[in-house]
Amino acid sequence: MFDIGFWELSIIMIVALLVIGPERLPGIARKAGILVGKARRMVQSVKDDIDKELAAEELRNVIAKHKNSASAFDILDEDTRETISDSVNVAKKQIEEARSEYLVKSAPDETDTDKTTPDVTSPDDEQQQKRIS
Repeated sequence: MFDIGFWELSIIMIVALLVIGPERLPGIARKAGILVGKARRMVQSVKDDIDKELAAEELRNVIAKHKNSASAFDILDEDTRETISDSVNVAKKQIEEARSEYLVKSAPDETDTDKTTPDVTSPDDEQQQKRIS
């Protein structure tokens, strides 16, 4: 703030000692220190208030700016929906392929005439078919 060195302070102390006197100098120095401390605290308080207001104003500006633009949640939500839809379609295809492979492998051989498989489906198979489709 002020550029006061050792020699400047010593000159100020000598002038103060001559003008005020040695009896009252310690009391006045103490009061001056208290007043300087209060002034510094007051200046720091004002600086802190100004910084808080600037930060609040900057935050309001950022919020207003992002309110007008497309939010990241909308973009993320759209991308997520596409990803989930693609994953579900892939899973459906894999289930259908596995089902058709299972049906091909579990189909009775034409050479094996002794074994007859019933053509009736169980309720569990019907529920499974509903879930798949």
